[in-house]
Order: sequence, then structure tokens, then C-alpha cells
Amino acid sequence: MQQRLLGRTNRTVSVIGLGTWQLGADWGAVDEAEAQSVLDAAYAEGVSFFDTADVYGDGRSEQLIGRWLRANPQAEVTVATKMGRRVEQVPEAYNLEAFRAWNDRSRANLGVDTLDLVQLHCPPTPVYSTDAVYDALDTMVAEGRMRSYGVSVETVDEALSAIARPNIATVQIIVNAFRHKPLEQVLPAARKAGVGIIARVPLASGLLTNRYTPQTKFAADDHRNFNRDGSAFDVGETFSGVDYTTGLQAAEQFAQLAAAEAPQATSAQVALAWLAAQEGISSIIPGARNADQARANAAAGSLQLSEGFNAAVRELYDTKLRAQIHPRW
Repeated sequence: MQQRLLGRTNRTVSVIGLGTWQLGADWGAVDEAEAQSVLDAAYAEGVSFFDTADVYGDGRSEQLIGRWLRANPQAEVTVATKMGRRVEQVPEAYNLEAFRAWNDRSRANLGVDTLDLVQLHCPPTPVYSTDAVYDALDTMVAEGRMRSYGVSVETVDEALSAIARPNIATVQIIVNAFRHKPLEQVLPAARKAGVGIIARVPLASGLLTNRYTPQTKFAADDHRNFNRDGSAFDVGETFSGVDYTTGLQAAEQFAQLAAAEAPQATSAQVALAWLAAQEGISSIIPGARNADQARANAAAGSLQLSEGFNAAVRELYDTKLRAQIHPRW
């Protein structure tokens, strides 16, 4: 597994990490034994970066990771969590008092005194340009509550605003074969500033596995069922904002390209490998609902692709998706 520097955290992490939204909620049920097997399998395959949030299952994801850490005290992993989505989404909710309360809860859930990395969890846009917010985050580091902080964003403009701040360690953003805009502006700016890029929704909520059809049914508590119109949270978090019918068509075309490029790999593995090859990516955080998925995702970290394939993926985006996706995020 390739290891990369995670921005200003001064930590080295695996290029393929593990996103743990699935272990908390909004993707259907995952029982505790299965969740622990996912964490075990990922770590065994060289994954050294776990990403979670205080709202995933109302803290369940953090608690599951905390139990895993206690069972594996020698494990060398970096755990990133997020805060800010437990309250009404107004800028004034983002203040030092609230940060301390959220931080206390996450430290208790994870069973640690100091959190490795804490990210603001897609807050209202004005938060990214509020000096008092960054002063509060700096105070939290000085107090020993967390080692580093970053942000998770929805848009390129939000990412660029955060990257300009001197103590931002990382920016987490949706970027994948169906979402290219961050490649043009965010990744170059982050490289210049020394900020790490954490790539989330790398498989476009599973579209890039090419396993779905128009008849696929998602569970009632799966966001791919209830958030297609963005009624629960930003629609860009579900299928990367691509409408389902268009996404299925694009996924089939991507799978054809992937099969020609790397017939020994799955479409999902090729999608992860393509993303890992983009200059400036620190770690990619696909989720997994079972141990086999975790192992398959990790294997993508050693897959090499040609420049011709990269060009073909960009052409697919330009012809099929750019008009729908590029202007919005």
C-alpha cells in the first residue's frame, strides 16, 4: 500500500483509506461484528487512515472505531472525525463553546484524549471565511484536544477559502471519475500550500462499481433512496449529484474503459486507482459494508493505469457529465 503525507498533519497515511459512514447509518444496517470485520480487514491490507464523523449513526461509527482501537492498541492508524452537523446549520452555531462540547463527545466515543484530525463537517459557506472560527480551532489545538484540523466542503470555492488559511491541515472534498472540477483548481492550490486532500465519495455512491440497474432497490434508510433530490442534505453527496439514469449510462461506459485497461480488476478498483493517480490526492476514503469490499478497495492502491486511460476518463466526463456537474460544485 502506497503511503502519502497527509498535508500539514505531518502524518503519513495509506493512499486508500476507509470511510466509515456505512458503519454508522444511511446505507442500511451493518451489525457490530460485520463492522469490526471491516476495520480488521482494511487494516490487515495496509489501510492506515479511518475517516468518521460524530453524526454517523449519532456517534455509532466513532464508537465502533473506538472499540477497535482498544482491541488493537498497537495499531498505527490515523483517525479523522468531523463535527458541526449536530445543530441547526447557521454560522453562529460554529463557536468555541460548541466546538469543545462536540470535541468532548468525539473523544469519549473514540476513547482517546487527543483526536488526530478534526474536520468541520460541510458547514454553512460563511463559516469558511470567519476568522473567529479558525481562532477557536487554534485554541482547541493549543488545549491538546486535537492535533490538527481541517474542513470538509461541498464546493471548490469553499475549499479554496479554507486552503488560504495558514493552519488548515486538510481539505476533504468530493472528487472522482464523475466529479472533475476539484482537479482543475483545488488540487493545485492544495499542493502549493502543503494542504492534504482527502477524496470522499470516490465511487459516486457506488455508481462506479457498475453493479446498479434501473431496477435496483435501495433500503429505506439508505441515502441513495431518500436523498436523490437533496431533501436531506446536499444532493452532491448522493451519486456525486449525477442523476441516476445518466449515472448508470456513464458507469457502463466507464466499466468498458476499465475492462479494456485492467481486465484483472473491477470497475470500482480502477476508479479508485484512477483517482489515486491524480497529483495532489493524499488519501481516498471509499466505504465498505463488509470485509471483502474493504479488501477489494485496498487492492486498488497497487494498481497502475496508463495515461491513455486517464485521457479517456476525462473525455467521458467532458461529453457525458460536465454540463450537469461542473457549474454547480
